[in-house]
Amino acid sequence: MNTSPMCPRFEKAVELLSKRWTTFIVYKLLDGPKRFVEIENSLSNLSGKMLSERLKELEEEGVIQRVVYPEKPVRIEYSLTTRGIALAPVFAEIQGWATEWIELDAPPKP
Repeated sequence: MNTSPMCPRFEKAVELLSKRWTTFIVYKLLDGPKRFVEIENSLSNLSGKMLSERLKELEEEGVIQRVVYPEKPVRIEYSLTTRGIALAPVFAEIQGWATEWIELDAPPKP
């Protein structure tokens, strides 16, 4: 049996990305900068409180950046940093794997 220790960096990355909603938020930001309400409206069942919490965590980890535009009213946008953009190939691989291996339930007949 393989008992080699888990790489702490891998473990931290999986821990970060496996938090509920985190991967969906990053995936949505791959299209470009978005305002809070755009992200919130694009992910059903995601509460504003949870979105705010996840955005703060991702910002602390350097995955996203928050830019405040001093306009009236103030405009705030979230976008991926270089570190966040580097996740794009990972998401593409997951999408390819899902397309090949994940089956969806057939929609109910009308």
